[in-house]
Amino acid sequence: MSTTAPQKPQGVPASFRHVRLELAREKDHPEGDRYQGYDILVPLDASGHLDPGEWKAHQAACRVRRFHEGEADQIGRLRRKPGGTWYFDYVEGREDDEVGFRFGAERFVPGEYVSISHRGVMHTYQIKRVQEL
Repeated sequence: MSTTAPQKPQGVPASFRHVRLELAREKDHPEGDRYQGYDILVPLDASGHLDPGEWKAHQAACRVRRFHEGEADQIGRLRRKPGGTWYFDYVEGREDDEVGFRFGAERFVPGEYVSISHRGVMHTYQIKRVQEL
C-alpha cells in the first residue's frame, strides 16, 4: 500500500490537495484501522471545505482510491448530485457508489472526522493528512 502523495494532474489549480482518510474507532476496530480508508484528490478552499466551483471546472482530476487490506483497491471519481450531495463514483455502476455524509459542510483538515456510507453502512474516518500536490 503506497502512502506517497499522488502526482499533481496537469492543469489543475493550486487548491488541489491529497487528503488521506483512515478508518476511525468503531465497534469492530476499537483502535481504528490505518489499512482501511481513502486517498482523495480534491480542491479545497482556504478554510478546508470542498470547492464546488473548482470541482466543476476540473471534475476529471477529482479522484478517489479506496483501500482495504485484503481487497483490491477501487479507483473512482468524486461526483456531486443535484442538491449538493457528494459521492464517490466507481466504474461498477450505482451499487458501489459511496456517499459522503454532509461533505459540503465538512472541513477537510487533519484530525477532523468525516462519515462515508460504504455498502449501505455508515463508517467514520479520520482525516490523517491534507497535502499540497
